[in-house]
Amino acid sequence: MEQSKQLIGIKEYIAIVLLMVGTKVTDNTPSILFEYIKNAGWMAPIINGLITIIPIYLLIKVFTNYKGKSLVEVSDHLFGKFFSFIILLTILLVAFVAVIVDTAIYTDIIGTMYFTKTPTIIIYGILMLVCAYGATRGFEQIGSVAWTVFPYLQVSLFLALILTIGQGNAAFLFPILGDGAWDVVKESSLRLSIYADFLYLFLFYPYIKSVKVFKKGTWLALMFIIINISITMVCYIFLFDYKTIMQLNYPYHEVIRTISLGFIINMEAFFLPFWLIASFVRFSIYLYINAILLGHLFKIKHFEYLIPSLATLVVFIGMIPENPTFIIFDIKEKLLLIATPLFFLLPFLMWLIAKLKGEFKHANKRDIR
Repeated sequence: MEQSKQLIGIKEYIAIVLLMVGTKVTDNTPSILFEYIKNAGWMAPIINGLITIIPIYLLIKVFTNYKGKSLVEVSDHLFGKFFSFIILLTILLVAFVAVIVDTAIYTDIIGTMYFTKTPTIIIYGILMLVCAYGATRGFEQIGSVAWTVFPYLQVSLFLALILTIGQGNAAFLFPILGDGAWDVVKESSLRLSIYADFLYLFLFYPYIKSVKVFKKGTWLALMFIIINISITMVCYIFLFDYKTIMQLNYPYHEVIRTISLGFIINMEAFFLPFWLIASFVRFSIYLYINAILLGHLFKIKHFEYLIPSLATLVVFIGMIPENPTFIIFDIKEKLLLIATPLFFLLPFLMWLIAKLKGEFKHANKRDIR
C-alpha cells in the first residue's frame, strides 16, 4: 500500500479539522472544564482559542519556509536526528495515549447510554474496525468523507442547540465569570491542549494543495471551532446548570436524550447516527497520525500497514480499565495538563531554532530570486 499522493482542498481540510477538534464537545471534555471553571466553563474554548493563535502562528511561520515538508521532516532538520527522535517519540506517545483514552470514552458512551446489553469488547472492536478501515484508505479519502458528512453533522448539531435554548433557562449563566476572571483564565490556559490537534495537523502539510489553502483553512477552522464549542457549552448550561453538568460525564448525550420536538421525544435516535459517523472519521484520522509518526521513527516506508495492528493494540489496552467512566476521566484530566506545555512550547522552540539558524533570511532570499 502506497502513501497517499493526492492533495486535498480547503473544504476537505476544514472538515477534517472540525471533526478532529469540534467533536470533543460531545464527550467528557465539557465536564472537565465545568468542574474547574464552573458556569464560566463556556469561556474556556474562547480563551484557549485566543492563546492558541500564538503557537499556530509560529508554526505556520516556520513551515512556510519548508514547502512540501511535514512536521517530522522539519523537526529532523531543526533539531537533528537524535533530539528530533526524542521529540517525535514524545508526540507519538501523547497521540497514542490520547487515542486510547478517547476511544475508551466513546466505547463507554455507546455501551452505557445506548447499547447497554452489548459486550464492551464487541462495541470497541467494531468501532476500531471501522476506523482502521477508514484510516487505511488514505488521507484524501478521509478528507472526502469528512466533507461529505460535515454539512449533515452541522445541521444536526444546530437543531440540537436550537431545541436546547428553547427549553433552557438563561439565568443559569450567571454569575457570568464564575469564581472570577483570574480563575477562568488560569484554569482555561492549563487545559490549552484541547486544541493540541492543531500541532498534529502539520503532519498533513504536504497533503494540502497550497500554502495559502493550509493557512486559510487552519485559521477558519480555529474560528469555527471556537464558536461551535463555546455556543454548545452555553447551551449545556442553559439546559442543566453547571452543578448538574459537573455530575454528568457526557452532557451532549444527556442533552439529546432530554430535548424533544413536539410529540417526538426520542430525539437521540436522530442524532446518534451523525455522532457515530463523526466519531469514525475522527478516530480514522487519529490512527493515521499515529501510523505516520511510528512509520517515520522506525523507518517503515509503507506505514499504512501499521494501522490494523495499532487499532488492535488500542482495543486491548483500552479494555484494561474496569471502570472506564471514572478511571479514564481522571486519565484524560491528567493528559490535558501534561500535553499543554508540549503544545505551547514546541512551536516557540521550533521558531527560535529556525531564527537562530537564519532560516527566515534564507527563505527571503529564495523568494527574491
